[in-house]
Amino acid sequence: RGQGSKSVSSSLLTQRMSAHIDAAGEVLLERKGCAGVITMNRPKHLNALTLSMIRQIYPQLKKWEQDPETFLIIIKGSGGKAFCAGGDIKAISEAKKAKQNLSQDFFREEYILNNAIASCQKPYVALIDGITMGGGVGVSVHGRFRVATERSLFAMPETGIGLFPDVGGGYFLPRLQGKLGYFLALTGFRLKGRDMHTAGIATHFVDSEKLHMLEEDLLSLKSPSEENIADVLEAYHAESMMDRGKSFILEEHMDKINRCFSANTVEQIIENLRQDGSPFAIEQLKVINRMSPTSLKITLRQLMEGSSKTLQEVLTMEYRLTQACMGGHDFHEGVRAVLIDKDQSPKWKPADLKEVTDEDLNRYFKSLGSNDLKF
Repeated sequence: RGQGSKSVSSSLLTQRMSAHIDAAGEVLLERKGCAGVITMNRPKHLNALTLSMIRQIYPQLKKWEQDPETFLIIIKGSGGKAFCAGGDIKAISEAKKAKQNLSQDFFREEYILNNAIASCQKPYVALIDGITMGGGVGVSVHGRFRVATERSLFAMPETGIGLFPDVGGGYFLPRLQGKLGYFLALTGFRLKGRDMHTAGIATHFVDSEKLHMLEEDLLSLKSPSEENIADVLEAYHAESMMDRGKSFILEEHMDKINRCFSANTVEQIIENLRQDGSPFAIEQLKVINRMSPTSLKITLRQLMEGSSKTLQEVLTMEYRLTQACMGGHDFHEGVRAVLIDKDQSPKWKPADLKEVTDEDLNRYFKSLGSNDLKF
């Protein structure tokens, strides 16, 4: 009798497991050597972050943080092309249109994870090899160590999909040198490799061919302190930076960026770029003119306000903004134009900056009362 009931329950278990395996396979959580290793594992989707991945990573991060045998946490992406290209916003847009709650849960739990990474008591090492955008920035940039390679590509392209550079962008972007963060936020400009280190997005730069060896060296440390971990990263970084070729891609434009992007309205930034008139300024004008006018105004205010807030205060503000964007037009239109139909020609509403009033903006920033994000 024992055997019979066992086989029934095991076949039920198999069914349950196969239904679960998709979600379980999306992220690998392993104890290796002295470390906990998180691998985002959706290579076909450039490791885009789903709610089920967040729900697996967060509790494990908390467990490892408390575990005396775990001395560091490593996060990486599989497939060689991307670390993580962002949150799965197509799914969020579809769910919202179907009147489901995903957009509330996703952003809430994603931001709670971002904050947990920032306050993590164990050294946190993000190996940001490959594409790192949006949600991928959120699970790396707030950590203690971020290692870029020549294959790394950073961007916060949200103004082009009717959103804004969230996951704590309102915190880390205004704290970059000069007005660099404001420029990156409004234009979605892409930084590659060493430039990510120069900009301060990454803390270290290591050649991708040495990344596996670096990871092995980290895993084989015996009860390492944060300093021991930093020493290993530093050694690899020094070796990889020896043949430093060209300077920062934006070096020659930094004065222009600081000058043009120091205005406190989007209209004035545009006017500054127009008056500058250099090929670089004209190119940025073209880019900005393609973005959602609402997103541009939200983003500038988000960064200005975020520059004097704590990360938790910023994430609370950004959660309000996401919920307002979900109820608006531009986010769904941006997802349609860029990710679904891929015609790359979104029809923004309003289509003109001057139609986005301060009153409209204030609505986006308004408290959600008992629905506010709390830590």
